[in-house]
Amino acid sequence: MHNEIKEWLKAIIHPELKQNIVDAGIVSEIEIKNDQVSIVLLYKKPVDPFANTIKRNVEELLKLKLTNTKQITVVNQFPEIKVKKYSGLSGVKNIVAIASGKGGVGKSTVTANLAVALATNGYKVGLLDGDVYGPSMPKMFGLENDKPEVSVVDGVELIKPLEKYGVKVLSIGFFVDPNQALIWRGAMATNALKQLIEQTEWGELDILLIDMPPGTGDIHLTLVQTVAVTGVAIVTTPQDVAIADVIKGISMFRNPSINVPVLGIIENMSWFTPAELPNNKYYIFGKGGGERMAKQFNVPLLGQIPLVQSICESGDHGKPVVNAHSPEGEAFRLLCDNLLKSLEERNKQEPTKKVEIKYK
Repeated sequence: MHNEIKEWLKAIIHPELKQNIVDAGIVSEIEIKNDQVSIVLLYKKPVDPFANTIKRNVEELLKLKLTNTKQITVVNQFPEIKVKKYSGLSGVKNIVAIASGKGGVGKSTVTANLAVALATNGYKVGLLDGDVYGPSMPKMFGLENDKPEVSVVDGVELIKPLEKYGVKVLSIGFFVDPNQALIWRGAMATNALKQLIEQTEWGELDILLIDMPPGTGDIHLTLVQTVAVTGVAIVTTPQDVAIADVIKGISMFRNPSINVPVLGIIENMSWFTPAELPNNKYYIFGKGGGERMAKQFNVPLLGQIPLVQSICESGDHGKPVVNAHSPEGEAFRLLCDNLLKSLEERNKQEPTKKVEIKYK
């Protein structure tokens, strides 16, 4: 069956290479298991403008040929380039991961608005969307229809991040179909993150924020093995169920084999304030959970972000909160100030080292 599928795929031609995708070496892997077929397409460059079209053509062809197959999965994969002479991170002063113990606490919304707040204060800021399976930064910055360009530095191809609101933004979401789920094995996801980190021309940055996926797992380990993370800020809500997962997140970063400093806790959705009653606070998710957690782990409470309509709408409309005189704008300004203070204190200590995990 493998050879038969390869023969079928020879009908699909890569427009630039002028070869069929089999002879061009793009068909990297064919896996047949029961009534499921998985195809991995490995392209020659980190960005191939024909990748999504070829993927659709492969899917359509296999659906016509394999009428009795219940599931057909086609995945685009791009090569990892070994960076020798130039590192896109060489001009980055601080790398700060924004993490959460669980999903649904508004981590990505906080990260996007924090990045804009830092840029508004005159800092050179980059934002890497590290949530490979659920990238949201293209939507939050109104960049869904934009694609990064590729430049060549010292003979190495590097991705140029997009820029909006003074923030350099890069996400796997710029390279995949937003309507298709990423059905990737763990190794594929971690390789994608490594590419985004190492093969991007960030230029001079004061801070690179990395929006991490929720929980603890492969992506987090890949990050600390790939770069020396200056520190991590943990986002939570005041709820006990969210606070319980914060403990796991802090424990992971403080594990002796990882040892990434925790810069502090960010409490999101601290209270609800309706637009018509701007002075009222309703603690619908409980009160003081973030503060208790900060005291327990002896780290700063970096900020308390209210649950207000404008913050929710900002993410949907691709326009982060920029009005510093609004309650939500003031909250992000204070968060920005406190994060910078925590970074200053952290940088008085020894720099973080990349993690080397040894298996016995």
